[in-house]
Amino acid sequence: MELEVRHLRALCAIADAGSLHRAARRLGVAQPTLSTQLTRIEQALGGPLFTRERTGCRPTPLGRTVLGRARPLLTDMNTLVREARAAAAGGDSRLRVGSTASRALAGWLRRLRRPGLEPTLQMDVSANALLRRVTDGQLDVAFVHEVEGCALHIPEDLRLRVLVEREPQFVMLPADHPAAARPVVRLADLADDRWMVDPTVDGEWDGVHRMLRAVGLNPRVLHGDYHTAASLVATGEVVTVCQPSSQSRPDTAVRRLYGDPLGVRLLLAARTRAELDAVFPALEDAYWEAARQSTAYREWLEGGGIRTLPRCPVDATGGGRVEFVRAR
Repeated sequence: MELEVRHLRALCAIADAGSLHRAARRLGVAQPTLSTQLTRIEQALGGPLFTRERTGCRPTPLGRTVLGRARPLLTDMNTLVREARAAAAGGDSRLRVGSTASRALAGWLRRLRRPGLEPTLQMDVSANALLRRVTDGQLDVAFVHEVEGCALHIPEDLRLRVLVEREPQFVMLPADHPAAARPVVRLADLADDRWMVDPTVDGEWDGVHRMLRAVGLNPRVLHGDYHTAASLVATGEVVTVCQPSSQSRPDTAVRRLYGDPLGVRLLLAARTRAELDAVFPALEDAYWEAARQSTAYREWLEGGGIRTLPRCPVDATGGGRVEFVRAR
């Protein structure tokens, strides 16, 4: 068997995920298929590349050597494909933007658009999927969120910039809910409510579940996307966590949760610092514009909610380079 680029991608996916099961999910293949492929790769290279343990897979010394050569090869291949596509398009001036859901998107795209540059947008509930697309050259930048306690799998060749180190998550509840009469809601006030969570959002269910169990709650939970959740909140069926920039409507209320028990980190990812520099100021302006349009979030911010962060690059856990910026 000759080694191919897809084989190198599979090896890197296994190393990044830490298990065959998680790597297979990321690659969109069945676990037995990936396991068989790994066995064939190991036979072709002459030795085991990973040790299989109860807790997952770890690279062997041979595996670390192969991975060390594979990653720059994949980066070079992605660059080749990206530059070839741009040349074939006659110097394509599109900016390929990826993002998880955010109220800042409309303002960000509006600020990026200018003569000679047209941003395109790919949405995905999976931040990890978007980060992989940046690494693979399918996207230029990605704006993602990382749920507290559920670290993203950040490829080593990406650079990251933190927009907000900890954005608190608020709660959306029916406007006529008794707790909606107060600006701050305790989780205990929602003990008898059904919650709706989108389990396809990376880390979302784990984060919400941990938040509820921390105060002794084990409520009924429905699974569904957040567009459906907002509709069900309006009819009094459920409550749900939401971004603090979400706005109350006549039939729904957005409120802060007492103690800010759940937070996310907002990140911008790109392959180079120059790409980050080119789009980050527009994102920052758009985010704070959206933040101030929400009464609940604006009041939280004016109360000193987001602390000022030092501007200094640090190594990211698990890969990448992270740069902090000052919150406004």
